[in-house]
Amino acid sequence: MEEIIQRLIKRHHTNCPFRLAQELGIHIRYHDLGEQTRGIYYRKLRRRFIVIHDKLTDEWKRFVCAHELGHDRLHKGISRFFLEEHTFFNPGKFERQANVFAVRLLTAGDHPEPGETVEQLCARNGIPEEMRHYYGT
Repeated sequence: MEEIIQRLIKRHHTNCPFRLAQELGIHIRYHDLGEQTRGIYYRKLRRRFIVIHDKLTDEWKRFVCAHELGHDRLHKGISRFFLEEHTFFNPGKFERQANVFAVRLLTAGDHPEPGETVEQLCARNGIPEEMRHYYGT
């Protein structure tokens, strides 16, 4: 995972998930996805899409974009909906991996300053509080 992230950053000169998605040809859309869904990644006719819940804060939109970008880079060809409806495989593993990817991407190249906690580092990098425990995973 770390190698994938470093290659992305080196090639595109950014760790901004929105710019990375644009440069990778992934279309970003915003829609009301309801109470339970923050984002969706899907492919249709060889086009890739990230749909982000339009009612989220900017911090969450950035994190969700990074998370869905993780699905694009780590889980090619795997549909969560297929896993849930047609297999006994637990999609939670893929969600955890995408969360770790998002945290590592958003904190890439940054380290805690002397006396700074991991929570402060994550806050400084715009990681939502609920996702900070994925740092160092």
